[in-house]
Amino acid sequence: MLSLRNIVLLLLSITVVAPIVLFTARLSTFNSPSTKQEFIEDVTAFETSTTLKEPVGVYNEDSTSTKNLPRDLGLRESGEHASARVLSATTEEDQTQRDNPIKQVTDGNKQGNQGGSIIKKGDSTNENVSGEDAIDVDDNDGKLNKSAQVSDQESRIKATKQEQPATETSSSVKKKRPILSNKKNDQMPSDARVQRLKDQLIQAKIYLSLPAVKVNPRLTKELRLRVKEVSQTIAGASKDSELPRNANERMKKMEHSLMKGKLMQDDCSAFVKKLRAMLHSTEEQLRAHKKQALLLTQLAAKTLPKGLHCLPLRLTTEYYYSNSSQKQFPNQEKLEDPQLYHYAIFSDNILATAVVVNSVTANAKDASKHVLHIVTDRLNYAAMRMWFLVNPPGKATIQVQNIEDFTWLNSSYSPVLKQLNSPAMIDYYFKAHRATSDSNLKYRNPKYLSILNHLRFYLPEIFPKLNKVLFLDDDIVVQKDLIGLWSVDLKGNVNGAVETCGEIFHRFDRYLNFSNPLIANNFDPRACGWAYGMNIFDLVEWKRQNITEVYHNWQNLNHDRTLWKLGTLPPGLITFWKRTFTLNRSWHTLGLGYNPKVKQKDIDRAAVIHYNGNLKPWLEISIPRFRSYWAKYVNYDHVYLRECNINP
Repeated sequence: MLSLRNIVLLLLSITVVAPIVLFTARLSTFNSPSTKQEFIEDVTAFETSTTLKEPVGVYNEDSTSTKNLPRDLGLRESGEHASARVLSATTEEDQTQRDNPIKQVTDGNKQGNQGGSIIKKGDSTNENVSGEDAIDVDDNDGKLNKSAQVSDQESRIKATKQEQPATETSSSVKKKRPILSNKKNDQMPSDARVQRLKDQLIQAKIYLSLPAVKVNPRLTKELRLRVKEVSQTIAGASKDSELPRNANERMKKMEHSLMKGKLMQDDCSAFVKKLRAMLHSTEEQLRAHKKQALLLTQLAAKTLPKGLHCLPLRLTTEYYYSNSSQKQFPNQEKLEDPQLYHYAIFSDNILATAVVVNSVTANAKDASKHVLHIVTDRLNYAAMRMWFLVNPPGKATIQVQNIEDFTWLNSSYSPVLKQLNSPAMIDYYFKAHRATSDSNLKYRNPKYLSILNHLRFYLPEIFPKLNKVLFLDDDIVVQKDLIGLWSVDLKGNVNGAVETCGEIFHRFDRYLNFSNPLIANNFDPRACGWAYGMNIFDLVEWKRQNITEVYHNWQNLNHDRTLWKLGTLPPGLITFWKRTFTLNRSWHTLGLGYNPKVKQKDIDRAAVIHYNGNLKPWLEISIPRFRSYWAKYVNYDHVYLRECNINP
């Protein structure tokens, strides 16, 4: 029994003591440099192969797609993937170091053998690593681990120390990245995402038209779906804040689809060729749309609104039913008094003329000294008289004349009247198929066929007993008292007007044909133009300088329209060449009928504002910002206006 117990104790002693002896022997042999070197190489090689190897099927698809992306599409994602891989590798490496006791033992031996110099060096390196340097460390990390298998102990220790700064720096870069992106977002324009979606839409359409993509029905179907989604997303959106909530999701889906298209079509020449074709087609469409818009604008400007057509009919009917033809305007004795302030208005638009008269009298300090002479055509004469009989202009004097009563104005006396009645001129204005091919469509307006437009050249004949007359167009609004114009010294000139040469297209060469010797030898192409619409004319000087005869001579020379297109401004520039006095700009502000960017300060200080252009204030196409200046002189509660449905 005792012997059996001794045998068991002996076996237990051997079992316990033997491993201790063997382990102690292993430690003694590990201290030899050669053995320790082989052991570290084995462990390092094992960790390198297992830690940095990329898992199969995790990054292959994204990394491949990212490499084939354009820089603006793939740079951000590739950066995130690279950062993820570095962080994954370093995290696994740190975990391996914590879980492997043998690694801890070897690291402890290294620290004991090498001293504190290497640690200090590593710390200083870590402190000096910047964001850009961290990227370089990440890129070279794999190379350092591969060279560890063949390098000496010191180089491997440095590589091990560099891995920790790389890990910390990568983490710091990742932490800093949202801050940088926020700063970038603060500087981005408000429509950055909208523009990005539009760019994606163009790219997708190009890919759909390429042969390499057409043969892939699956990709074609996917791209068409993305095009439909993005088109719905940006429909009506002009700013990022107007995009729906799923805009970012659809943008990412489109990016992935475009990546596939990029992989399918690697021929840049085909892409560029298609893009150029699209650009050329877009430019052609833009030109066509501009021309169509110009035609429609001209058509709208020439078309009389239904309410304005109804008004003269209603007034004419009332004029003859009420025997108003026997009625006379008061103060007829003032019509030829040269001591008063006389205005000339030539128009067939009753409502527009009413606004001019109302604005003049409303802003006059003493309306009783103002006399307004209105000349209209035969069709609107009764209606014009009826309107001002029912709506007299306060204390001011009014006169309405019919152009048919000017018996002296006939084709034998006036060259322009002879030209306007010619079949060739009528054909020029009313042949629509020819009008579409003319580059100067604004001159193909039938209003130029009306002699009312040319009466401004016959003021002395219309008002033989007056000395000065202020001519006003029917598309102006008076904002201040104008009596100061009669006291302006014109210094021997006939016409007082505001110059318009602040812009290049208001100089003589824009109105006259300087390729013709008659024009080139008599006028300066860079001379400043001036504005019709509010002009003070000295009729005494007019008669003395025989201005009407000058006008007739130039009209005879332009019988074939080679010197200028029809209109009143070109012959006015010629007739009053070196006979025009420049008025202060505050008297007359133009552009409210075509330029929405007229400065508010110019409008406020102007004595007269002018709606020159096609966007007249009585039309629906007028500029809304300027309509109120005109509308405030219209009484829309008037019975005739209500009957004709004329509303503001």
